[in-house]
Amino acid sequence: MLPGAGKVQPKMSKRSSKTVLVVDDNADAADMTAQLLQMYGLDVQVAYGGPEGLAAARANHPYVIFLDIGMPVMDGYQVAQAIRADQTLRGVKLVALTAWGDEMSRKKVHAAGFDVHLTKPANIVELVETAQGKP
Repeated sequence: MLPGAGKVQPKMSKRSSKTVLVVDDNADAADMTAQLLQMYGLDVQVAYGGPEGLAAARANHPYVIFLDIGMPVMDGYQVAQAIRADQTLRGVKLVALTAWGDEMSRKKVHAAGFDVHLTKPANIVELVETAQGKP
């Protein structure tokens, strides 16, 4: 059983009107995160790299973006900074979903404009509640 799996019950039918975007160059990790969030009734889109994630954010205006940090071409910090500079994406919640969990990485994540820092593998309850807009 996954950590925290018994604490939040899936909502299999009703979809949210708010879009969640998952951006990760690891397709398996991105797809698994998306499928998990979809089980809880969220409308989820996936992008497999920084430039693709930025384009998807601009095209779809998601409510929340789960963004990997360590990606080639355009890393998560660069994507976050581009999103924060784009007035059309004002108010989007940026969530760093990364394997880097040390204090220096956390400070760098917040300095880049992220709202939340989650370390992989993320606790299911934390992941879902963050996607649903809970603190």
